[in-house]
Amino acid sequence: MKVELIENKNEKTSFVINDIDATTANTLRRTIMEEVPVMAVDVVNFKGNSSALYDEIIAHRLGLLPLKTDLAGYNLREECKCKGKGCPSCQAILTLKATGPLTVYARDIKSKDPKIIPVFPDMPIVKLIKGQKIEAEMIASLGKGKEHAKYQPALAHYRGYPDIKIKDAKAVEGEKVCPTHVFKVQDGKIKVDDEKKCILCMACVDATNDKIEVNASEKDFIFFLESFGQLSNKETASKALEIIDSKLDEFKDKLSLIKKA
Repeated sequence: MKVELIENKNEKTSFVINDIDATTANTLRRTIMEEVPVMAVDVVNFKGNSSALYDEIIAHRLGLLPLKTDLAGYNLREECKCKGKGCPSCQAILTLKATGPLTVYARDIKSKDPKIIPVFPDMPIVKLIKGQKIEAEMIASLGKGKEHAKYQPALAHYRGYPDIKIKDAKAVEGEKVCPTHVFKVQDGKIKVDDEKKCILCMACVDATNDKIEVNASEKDFIFFLESFGQLSNKETASKALEIIDSKLDEFKDKLSLIKKA
């Protein structure tokens, strides 16, 4: 297997993986979105709320706020020594207190752990008019995307690496209809400029009456990862691989027990 980085900036990473199959690529995608744990608000206790929004609405908004995550500092509740009862090793305490007139933003949330803070401080939560107040205490804990979408660390998807063949160099119509500028035309002839940009839409194939052929590889893939900010893309991918290795080891151990039986 070979990995080639294409882009890594603004929380977006793309890379090519060679010599795998769709099952392996999809395993990585699903592990990233469903198994890599991140922090999110799980419980909200209101001490006061005279805003125009019900407690449930504000609690829902607080739960969906992406929080910076420290995987080394916290355990999953089910794996913690407290057995899920709640302790500093598996949960973080945050508070919110504000009095109008003002707009309450994510940056107004105070955390007892400076590593567990909102990813986007300028996200609005609620608008308070004069005299209105809100006060709440929140419990944030690690969770997985398969439990709730608020625990997803990133969007992940992939596509087969494009295999583009130009059967007729005069089929310049392909360059005109390509939405991602895969081709360029020189001296009246079309040629591939950057096949990695191809999104397999087949617009060039249709426009040129099959004078351009496009196929998706079944063993080479372009992988895309876009973080929501709780973890870096490197942390997310590394943790996903660690989880896959752990599951394979567990499967191997169970197979050995079957053989012994």
